[in-house]
Amino acid sequence: MTTPHDNGGLMYAYAVLRSGARPPGGLLGIGDAPVHTVAEGPLAALVSTVPAAEFDQPQVRERLEDLAWLESTARAHRRVVDETAAEVGVLPLRLVTVYHDEDSVRAVLAANAERFELLLARLDGRLEWGVKAYARASGDSRPAAGHESAARPAAGPESGRDFLRRRLRDRKVRDTARQESDGLARAVHDTLTQAAEESRLHRPQDPRLAEAVAASGAADADGHAPAGTRAAVTRGANLLNGAYLVHREQAGEFAERVGELAARSPALRIELTGPWAPYSFTDLPEEAP
Repeated sequence: MTTPHDNGGLMYAYAVLRSGARPPGGLLGIGDAPVHTVAEGPLAALVSTVPAAEFDQPQVRERLEDLAWLESTARAHRRVVDETAAEVGVLPLRLVTVYHDEDSVRAVLAANAERFELLLARLDGRLEWGVKAYARASGDSRPAAGHESAARPAAGPESGRDFLRRRLRDRKVRDTARQESDGLARAVHDTLTQAAEESRLHRPQDPRLAEAVAASGAADADGHAPAGTRAAVTRGANLLNGAYLVHREQAGEFAERVGELAARSPALRIELTGPWAPYSFTDLPEEAP
């Protein structure tokens, strides 16, 4: 039997789904290779052939240091998973999950069948939404009354003592505003956790990376147009980077809740992304067998 590896290829796995589920037709994966399913019992994996010269060990370790290659691979991986998740329930697999051949894929499905079925049952009909909250940066701020920075006197020289006093006042204003913004971000997360079935908190994102996320074309919760049609926005500190698991039928209600929170939280810039496949919820709860 000829395997992909015999022809210089490996099996790249994108996600697990139920056997018999129908992913979108014409899916193309990494390198524009056709995506197909490999079934084993009640489960199947979405796979495509990738060149062993790039994805076999140790070559793939070197490739992971190549940011352009990594970005291209991640984009193709996510496209396959998200387009499939829009149609059927999926369990996303980690980036660069590679097997020797289809028999190896079937062996993994069989060995992990109980775990995979539990996860698919838990995630069925549900998608992930991302919510980020940033402190309003200078030039994009709408400060609450009483928190304006102390202004330098318009006329007359400023003594060293006055300068230090003004600096201390400014620092106090900033610290107070940051504490209030932190509290608002926690309240936003608590409210959205109640509106979702599950939630996860991720590490805060470097504001400089936010434009890369915005490049996906998602509008923010203030209703601004997608990236590419709006002016660049300067973001402050990322105070909330949350993921929320929401049933498909509740998606509109969840998005409305985010918009309401954005309107009630002028000290924050709140951005909503998604829906995505449930990348942040591929672990089993502690109480699961």
